[in-house]
Amino acid sequence: MTAISELPPGTAHVKAEYILSFSSTTAPDDDAAEGSGAPTRSREQPDDRDADARSGGPKRGPKLTKAQKKAQSGMNKNRRFGRLRDELDLCFKVASGSMCEFGDKCKNNHDIEAYLAAKPADLRFPQREDVADIPLPGAVDVVEEGGHSDSWKAFCPVFEEAGECRYGFRCRFLGAHLHNSDSGTPELVKDSQKVEYAAGANVETNRISGHAQKLLRTKKYLFPITKAYQAELDAAEVKKSGKAVPSANAIVVSEPDQEMDLDAPSLITQRTGDVDATTPAVVDTPDVPVRFSEKRRLDWNGKTYLAPLTTVGNLPFRRLCVSYGADITCGEMGLATSFLSGSKEEWSLVRRHESEKTFGVQLAGSKVGALVSTAEVLAKECAGGVDFVDLNCGCPIDLVFKTGSGSALLDNPNRLGKIVAGMSRALGEIPVTVKLRTGVKDGKNTAHKLMPRLGPEFNAGCITLHGRTRQQRYTKLADWEYIKECVDAVRAREADEDLPRVPIFGGGDCFSSEAYWSCVDSSGVDGVMLARGALIKPWIFTEVKERREWDISARERLEGIRNLAEYGLSHFGTDTGGVNQSRRYLCEALSFQYRYVPLGILERLPAKINERAPAFRGRDELETLLASGDSRDWVRISEMFLGKAPEEWAFTPKHKSNSYDSQG
Repeated sequence: MTAISELPPGTAHVKAEYILSFSSTTAPDDDAAEGSGAPTRSREQPDDRDADARSGGPKRGPKLTKAQKKAQSGMNKNRRFGRLRDELDLCFKVASGSMCEFGDKCKNNHDIEAYLAAKPADLRFPQREDVADIPLPGAVDVVEEGGHSDSWKAFCPVFEEAGECRYGFRCRFLGAHLHNSDSGTPELVKDSQKVEYAAGANVETNRISGHAQKLLRTKKYLFPITKAYQAELDAAEVKKSGKAVPSANAIVVSEPDQEMDLDAPSLITQRTGDVDATTPAVVDTPDVPVRFSEKRRLDWNGKTYLAPLTTVGNLPFRRLCVSYGADITCGEMGLATSFLSGSKEEWSLVRRHESEKTFGVQLAGSKVGALVSTAEVLAKECAGGVDFVDLNCGCPIDLVFKTGSGSALLDNPNRLGKIVAGMSRALGEIPVTVKLRTGVKDGKNTAHKLMPRLGPEFNAGCITLHGRTRQQRYTKLADWEYIKECVDAVRAREADEDLPRVPIFGGGDCFSSEAYWSCVDSSGVDGVMLARGALIKPWIFTEVKERREWDISARERLEGIRNLAEYGLSHFGTDTGGVNQSRRYLCEALSFQYRYVPLGILERLPAKINERAPAFRGRDELETLLASGDSRDWVRISEMFLGKAPEEWAFTPKHKSNSYDSQG
């Protein structure tokens, strides 16, 4: 038999009595998990699910060659999750107790009694105190009809939080807010006290108005700050080159191979200048832009930071991480052009839960005008609901990089400077933060040259550095020595010029409290932005806060999964569509959490994120189930909280792994 000491490098040292096979499990492809094809395909659509999530179908591009098809293989370009409806669909307005303005012309059913007769039985959602008694899938049939023991109290997460359920009779947990009147007619229940509290609490904020979305869609939204900034850049270009700019309506940026003197203060710190106030587009333009010294200062030293995460980093998951101790959260990357088109899907990404104490929005784009304009809209429409706006200069996926966005901006500091400075101006006192990688190509790190300029020259309020190049992706360990070099370069300039201190967060491979604080102490960063570590074990924030390694039990982990399911229902809804949307994102989270190896079965601590475990059994049946890489088991776990998955519903993992291969 193979001895543990003979295991290949990179294998987690699981105690011999728990090992089922000495062959390591297949390494999940985190590069594939980070890139999901078209970014908008994974977007949240929490409200208005009766309307189509997207207008029209996807546009068909030119026919791909064989080489192009091969290049796209394995990148999950065509993941599809259909929206499921009830067999007899009830009008949303009627379901919530309102009158439908379309009357008999409404395409949906208005007969409540007929709908309730055809509707599947209520689901039973276990409350926190019930988690210890939830039977495992296969032990008994826990998912038929009501789902759990009838002794469990009916519970609707939306009703519990808001005092009324906006899904009304369509709710799959209807028994929690339904009673029969004296005449025997079913009636919806409201908790007036909770309704009053919820109205003042604004549980979810940053909802853009329909009027603003219409102005964006019809291109009638006014951008006075962007126009003024554009005029400044145009004037500087004329002064530099002596040639007129091509168009008064386009912000001119230099191409990557062109050089421009960004040390000149005119682009960054000068006043807005005289503008024709009779032009409607520039009404209310501020006379003087907010200076760097006047921006809201970010004091993030010692705070924990959940990175913006593709797909999984939605509001329910962020809420879960906050419950474990995350201080700073940032929404999933949104495309500036999609924000400006008024996309419902993109604007859903800026939703913020009241528990998120420090919340930011992350933008990606390559055009100065688009990013500055998006910043201006955010400042106007989400005033008070956004604490910072993060510019993504680190995304490595081809789809983003080839448009000049993400990590492509690292090779064009001229354009990057214009973007950050313009966004800073458009956002007023809201700080701009910048997320970087060490460089684009291996062996050609550039961040140490760029980072010292981001604060004093471009008005960046915080810098985050992922310790890998774009080319490297996740194939090697993060370079924390280089992160220290970059931190030292920034601090040296701050000391030499007596500049305000800009917070710096590092990132890469932190998977334990010990690793986190070791990286902080050795590199001089203010903290570590947690990404994959938080995906695999969201309770890492508790470990960091308490400076301990938590041998979390399987039931404690199940409590977290239960909470994530509840947060999903509160956000996506409790009708059939919302339940299965919640199920989809719960399975997305489980596609990372199964990779956690319980500390109690390891011979060597702390665990490392790049170590692969041999096939092992847990200390109990539940721990073994939670370690399953079979995506069908993730669906079974979801059924413990969300009822039986519909026959036509299937989950396809994003990344290649043994779980992906298990899909038959």
